[in-house]
Amino acid sequence: MYDIFYLGPKPNLFAHEKPATSIADAQSQSRTRYCWIVNYLCDYTGFDFLYEPVVWESSQAHVWPSQHQENSGTWLVPKQAYTEVNRNHTVVYRKKHPPIVLVEHGNQHNITCYDYKTRYIADYLGTIRRALRDIDSDYVWIISSVCDYSEFDFTWHPSEWQDVMLHVFPSNEQKFGDTFYVPVQEFLAKTKKLELLEWFETIHFVGDIPVPRLPAPTVQYTNGSVVPAIWNYEFTAPVVQFYRYNPAKSTPTIPLWRERTKTVTPLATGSECVLVPREAKNHLCTQVYDYPWVDRTHADNQSQPLDIVFISNGESNAERNWQHLLSCTQHVTNRVVRVDQINGRVAAYQAALRASNTDWAFCVFAKLEVDPEFDWSWQPDRLQVDKHYIFHALNPVNGLEYGHMAMIAYHKQLVLSNDGTKGLDFTLDQEHEVIPIRSGIARYADDPWIAWRSAFRECIKLKASLPNIESAYRLRRWRSQDNTNAISHWSTVGAEDAIKYYDQVNGKLDQLKLTYEWSWLTDYFKSQHQLTPDQLCTQLRNQ
Repeated sequence: MYDIFYLGPKPNLFAHEKPATSIADAQSQSRTRYCWIVNYLCDYTGFDFLYEPVVWESSQAHVWPSQHQENSGTWLVPKQAYTEVNRNHTVVYRKKHPPIVLVEHGNQHNITCYDYKTRYIADYLGTIRRALRDIDSDYVWIISSVCDYSEFDFTWHPSEWQDVMLHVFPSNEQKFGDTFYVPVQEFLAKTKKLELLEWFETIHFVGDIPVPRLPAPTVQYTNGSVVPAIWNYEFTAPVVQFYRYNPAKSTPTIPLWRERTKTVTPLATGSECVLVPREAKNHLCTQVYDYPWVDRTHADNQSQPLDIVFISNGESNAERNWQHLLSCTQHVTNRVVRVDQINGRVAAYQAALRASNTDWAFCVFAKLEVDPEFDWSWQPDRLQVDKHYIFHALNPVNGLEYGHMAMIAYHKQLVLSNDGTKGLDFTLDQEHEVIPIRSGIARYADDPWIAWRSAFRECIKLKASLPNIESAYRLRRWRSQDNTNAISHWSTVGAEDAIKYYDQVNGKLDQLKLTYEWSWLTDYFKSQHQLTPDQLCTQLRNQ
C-alpha cells in the first residue's frame, strides 16, 4: 500500500497518515513509488487504496472528482515529477464540510446547522473578520439567519483553481448574497486594510446556486404617511415591508453587505408599500428621505387611485364643470363623488374628505375646468410627512398660474383636524407642498359674484403675506384693470376692495378671518356696492 498524506488540519482518517504542506512535500516524503493525498471532508468508505495505474498511465497524477468539482482533494501521485493529470475516475463523495458560522441578524429563524455564531454589526466585512479570528480551519462557511438552508448542500466546495477566492452565493436573485465560503487566512490577510467587501481581490459569485432569503416581516399601517409606522415599530429583522392596503407578494432582495446597499425600496408608485431597512429608523427625523439611500427603481405596482371629490356651493358654472370632470375621468378607475351646498368653507372641505374613502383625495373646486390631460394616477409620497399637495391652475383674467383655485390633493386626517382658526388660509396653515402641474383653468370670472369673491379672498391673503416678492407681484397682477368684459371687471374690483378692507382693520387677524365665511362676504359686498350678489348677476344679465 502506498503512503497516505493529508493537507490541512489533522483529519484522523487513518492511523498511519502523515501531514504534508503541499503535494510536492508529500512526494519528497514518500517512501513508495506513489503516494495518496486525501481530504478529511471526503467519504472513503469502500474506496480502493490498492488502486494501481496501468502501465501507460504510470507517470500521470490521478485525481478523483467529487459530486461538485473535478477535484475532491483525493490524489494518487508518483514520487517523481509528473506532467499529466488523469481525471478519468469515479466520484469520491464529500460527506462533511468545513465549520459553519451563523451570522445572527436578530430575526426569527429555525437554523440549527452551525458550529459557531456571531452577531451582525453594520456590514459583512467587519462581521466576517470578527468571526474568523477565533476559528482554526482553512475554510469556513458563513451563513446568515435571514436565509433558508433547509435544502442547501454544505458539502459544496470550489474548484482547485478557486481555492483562494471568496465564494458568494446569491440570496434569491440578489448577487450580493448572505452566504459565503471563505478561505480563512487568505481573507484575513487581504482584508486588513480593506474598506468594502466588494473590493476583495478575488470574488467568485456562485450564480447557479441561489439561497432563498426568508420573507421580510410585514407591518400594516393605517394612515397616509409611513413615517409614524416606522417610528413606532421595533425592528427585529434587517428589512421590513410596510404596507397600507395589501403587502407586495413579490419583492426585491435588499443586499445587506453595508449600509449604503441597504436601501429604502418603494414597491408602489405612491410608496404605500415599501421595504425599509433597520438602519433607516436611526436617521428618521421628519421623513424617510432623512435616510440617504432610497431606491425607487422597483416602484412598479400602481397604488390605489385617489378619490376625486367635486366641491360646489352655488357657482353658476358648477354643473358645466362637473360634467366636464365626469367626461375627463370616464376612463380612469378613480372614484368620483360630489359634495354640494355645504355652508362654510371649513365645513365644505371636511364634508368633502368625509366623502372620500382614500387617505388623500383630489378636491376639485366648482370654478375649476380640469385639464383633460391631467394624470389621475398621480400619488402623494408616503415617505414624506402627511401633507396637502397643491397643484397649479391658470387664471384666464390676469394670466397668473399658481395654486390659487387649483385642485388640491387633501390629506383626510389633516383636513378633519383643521378647524380653520389658525390663520387665513385653510390649506397653507398645515403641512403642504406645491406641485407645479397645471390641474386646469380657473373659470371664476364666468360669474361676477364669484369673480369678486375669489379675488377678494385671495388678495386678502396676498396682502397679509407681504413683504414677499412673489406675493407682491401677484397682488399687482390681481389689481390690474381688466376690460375684457363686465364680469371679469369684478375680479379687479374684488382685489381693490380687499386692499381697502385690510387697511381699514389694520390687518388684524381676527377681522381678516371673517372672510372665511360666505355669509360674511355676502354682507360685506352689499355694504360696499349696495347690491346683493343675486342683484349684481341680474343687473349684468340685463345689460
